[in-house]
Amino acid sequence: MAIVKDNLLLQAVEGTLGNQFTIYRRNGQIIIAKKRGPSKKKPTQKQLEARYKMLVAAAYAKAIIQDPEIKAYYKSLAGPGQNAYNMAVKDAYRAPEIQNIRLEDMDVVVTAKDEFRVADVQVRVIDDAGVILERGSAMLGRNGVDWYYKAAVLPPGGRVIVVAVDLPGNERVEELLIT
Repeated sequence: MAIVKDNLLLQAVEGTLGNQFTIYRRNGQIIIAKKRGPSKKKPTQKQLEARYKMLVAAAYAKAIIQDPEIKAYYKSLAGPGQNAYNMAVKDAYRAPEIQNIRLEDMDVVVTAKDEFRVADVQVRVIDDAGVILERGSAMLGRNGVDWYYKAAVLPPGGRVIVVAVDLPGNERVEELLIT
């Protein structure tokens, strides 16, 4: 790959030359690279999964940047050489992370992070027989990381199941046994 600077001949040229080179622009720079052809090997299962994940992420990014407010949010997070579309694809590619679930009296406190933003945290309280006793949304705390859910009952031997969701809808599920 080569980056071309101040060349009048290549200022108006883009595309493939002689089935050998590809000339394209990225961030105002002209780049010349060897033309790549399709692979002759059959893709592995992991490659197929990665392609599908990227296809879903790209579809999300294309749809979501139609909303000017969300597009502005992603654009504000973009670094040099990046745009709102790149950030939306990156966000769609990763699920949020639940770092900690703890019980404080009758509060369920969930520490959830995402590189961009955790949109919602759902909490379910289940007894030892597997019956859902209650469910609801947690409220975001002042620190922007901890989510709080006020439980009516926390039965010993039961479980608390937490689902963290980010803007693209990626989910992470964790559970805590109540002792």
